[in-house]
Amino acid sequence: MRTRAELKAALANHGDPTAPKVIRVRGHLGGNETDDGRLLGAQDYAPGWDLRRYMDCFGPDGTSWSDDRYEWCKRMRTLRVTGSNAQKQQIQLTVPSNTTLLGTGRDAALLGVHLTINTGRNIVIRDLRFEAPTDHFPSWDPGDGATGAWNARFDALSIVTGRNIWIDHCAFSDGRYPTSRATVGFHGKRVEHHDGLLDMEDGTDFVTVSYNRFSDHEKTLLIGSGDGKGDRDRGHLRITFHHNLFSDTAQRSPRVRFGQVHTYNNYFRGSTDDPDYPMRGQALGGSSYFLGAGLESKIVSEHDVFTHTGPGASPDITVTTLHGHQFSATGASYNGRRVDLNRIARAKFETEAAKARAEAESAGTPPPEWALRTFTTDPGWTPADVYRYRPQHSPRAVIRTVLREAGPALTRTARR
Repeated sequence: MRTRAELKAALANHGDPTAPKVIRVRGHLGGNETDDGRLLGAQDYAPGWDLRRYMDCFGPDGTSWSDDRYEWCKRMRTLRVTGSNAQKQQIQLTVPSNTTLLGTGRDAALLGVHLTINTGRNIVIRDLRFEAPTDHFPSWDPGDGATGAWNARFDALSIVTGRNIWIDHCAFSDGRYPTSRATVGFHGKRVEHHDGLLDMEDGTDFVTVSYNRFSDHEKTLLIGSGDGKGDRDRGHLRITFHHNLFSDTAQRSPRVRFGQVHTYNNYFRGSTDDPDYPMRGQALGGSSYFLGAGLESKIVSEHDVFTHTGPGASPDITVTTLHGHQFSATGASYNGRRVDLNRIARAKFETEAAKARAEAESAGTPPPEWALRTFTTDPGWTPADVYRYRPQHSPRAVIRTVLREAGPALTRTARR
């Protein structure tokens, strides 16, 4: 397949989309490319859309929207929604069950495609480069966090209620459109036009993510879509990550809710002074981290390797807790030395739980249930009881293997 139209037709498979099939992608396929070869932009999806005018309608400090602040506010609100829907209809392609999607030939890539798996099973995605979609119509939420946040809509690859999926030897990044080059919005924050590189939610199960490269991105990899989705996700989200490279991935590598997740022999690296995606953890007043233990997550990390450089770099970056109290790590290394991830995770959970209890007491309300739990290194499961694997124990060997083998085949050949 060489065009978006050809790939869309191949996925439909002559009206029998779930029949077993192998689809080979050659060259660059653009999500914003029409059947006649034109590339669509914001004005094609929503003529008259103006990001600056949209921001003006929140006021100079971005605290609240008003339809009456300027004469164009109602129109900008409508255009943002209609434009986003039109872009979604154009760039989303859905992979059905029993499909193998392979990159082949020179530099096979999906550029700006929002690839989705919705209830699909028995799917392999291999040897493809993904450039994250650029959302032309991001939304500003003044209530998201302490000072507000930008939210984009489209992931490079999104799995919803998928099962038995293998993602292998791919590369994911923001590519030509790093957030550092985006317009500056409220409070000096760059407008975020990207969502996740790879997100999994709504009961997705039995996924292996191996020998991939994730790089140059903010909200990298989300497992479980919300703390209130436990009825969908409990007992599911059983996912393995091994021999992946996470390079300058500012947060969520991955961030897990509810999932039973095994990470081993992955290589994580970043810098506090990277020009595009600096990684500054809580110790430096930032919000970056690699492993994120969210509500009811059960993460087992074995022989993962972390390299973090720049002024103020510290092991604080390796793991954070986001209401998660079960976490187990063995054999981790940080900048060439062994590091106790369990100690870091325990300290962070106890700090956030104490803060939540204090805030509840001050407000005269019951504390959240998670804040009453005790941190434990017993995740309630053991990967070796589920499947066979042989992790490398040497940090140098892990780094050497990941840098040599991770990513699409052509990229690996070029590196050699």
